[in-house]
Amino acid sequence: MAASSSGANFKVVLLGEGCVGKTSLVLRYVENKFNDKHISTLQASFLNKKLNIGGKRVNIAIWDTAGQERFHALGPIYYRDSNGAILVYDITDEDSFSKVKNWVKELKKMLGNEICLCIAGNKIDLEKQRTVAVADAEAYAQQVGAKHYHTSAKLNKGIEEMFLELSKDMLESGSADFLGGGSTSSSSRKSKTVTIVDDDSANQNTGGGGGCC
Repeated sequence: MAASSSGANFKVVLLGEGCVGKTSLVLRYVENKFNDKHISTLQASFLNKKLNIGGKRVNIAIWDTAGQERFHALGPIYYRDSNGAILVYDITDEDSFSKVKNWVKELKKMLGNEICLCIAGNKIDLEKQRTVAVADAEAYAQQVGAKHYHTSAKLNKGIEEMFLELSKDMLESGSADFLGGGSTSSSSRKSKTVTIVDDDSANQNTGGGGGCC
């Protein structure tokens, strides 16, 4: 990771089936945009987000990956060296939740238990069509040491909290490239303050496609 005067750099990868809303979550978080139209993400793209957590500058490179089965083999290329991962499923699609379990196994096999994991039950705006029981999803998340969040890119629900908590967890895990900032002691964890810093110039998009997947 590139050196700078202070701060910490993280790589976060989003994984999940096609059409669960991975791209929509990223675009809502970084650019506060939402597009109802479905455009599949091809290969992968990334966006940067800068935060200030307890006086530490944090830069997150958020990698959005393609969910289609034919791109599955490319997964390791995108999630290697990741500090955190967000596994996204569609609450109206039970199969997409089953696939999350496969991704978790794969991540732990490749990266060990150190990686910080979040599981996002997305599209809570479609609650009436839910097929994945909340209790089942939360029990599974607890079982694998992940935090579970209820999100909706359309309603802008749960997203800010999810990325914020993941960033805190990554800082506390000591997995960051601390550049002039030292390590985070357990005694300071509870007193962290968080300020979101808008930095449009840092937003980048590489690779193919945006849209809702």
